[in-house]
Amino acid sequence: MKKILIFFVVLLVGCTSAQISKTLSTVGSVLNSEELTEGDVAAGLKEALVNGVNKGSDQASQVDGFYKDPLLKIPFPPEIEKVETKLRQLGAGKLVDDFVLSLNRGAEKAAAEAKPIFVDAVKSMTVQDAWGILKGEDNAATEYLKRTTSTQLEAKFKPVIKESLDGVGATKHFSTVVNYYNKIPLIEDVNPNLDDYATQKAMEGLFLLIEKEEKNIREDPIARTTDLLKRVFAEQ
Repeated sequence: MKKILIFFVVLLVGCTSAQISKTLSTVGSVLNSEELTEGDVAAGLKEALVNGVNKGSDQASQVDGFYKDPLLKIPFPPEIEKVETKLRQLGAGKLVDDFVLSLNRGAEKAAAEAKPIFVDAVKSMTVQDAWGILKGEDNAATEYLKRTTSTQLEAKFKPVIKESLDGVGATKHFSTVVNYYNKIPLIEDVNPNLDDYATQKAMEGLFLLIEKEEKNIREDPIARTTDLLKRVFAEQ
């Protein structure tokens, strides 16, 4: 590296200011290209995803983080929309509203507890195609994370969401709603799996926030809060 610098210094002697400026720019490019390795790229991607996980979890775990965000709010299970419709027709809309609120409160509570699960998954992933992800779409790293960790994350996250739903009364509210509906004459009974539904929707919400943060880091230099992120995403 010293020899390279000395070589360029020698070349600068007798050059115009414009030529000197251009040469210094070339030196910077050489040094930067030499410093950035595939390991740096992998580390940068992981750092970006950890940042996204932390910010996403913090945002989602606030009161109304899910409930008042139209992109994240978990609605009444769509496969049993007839239950919601029928109960509202019978004047039992409050039962439905109480359940939806408690469902989202459960997701908000679980989001905070899920942070270390997501962070561990990010840190342990192997990024063999790091450069491909870096040069990919705005959500390439998030999609990679979904593709490679969703099964394990769901297995770990489901007990967390179940405990959270129980803790805020969502399970109780849901049982009340379903039991009320099933007692209606000439109605086919329903018994959906609330834990599966809530787990899936909560994970979708968290991934959405992670994706949002990844896109922000790719597009906005100010969002690159460390030297590693600045170096890696400058390669785009």
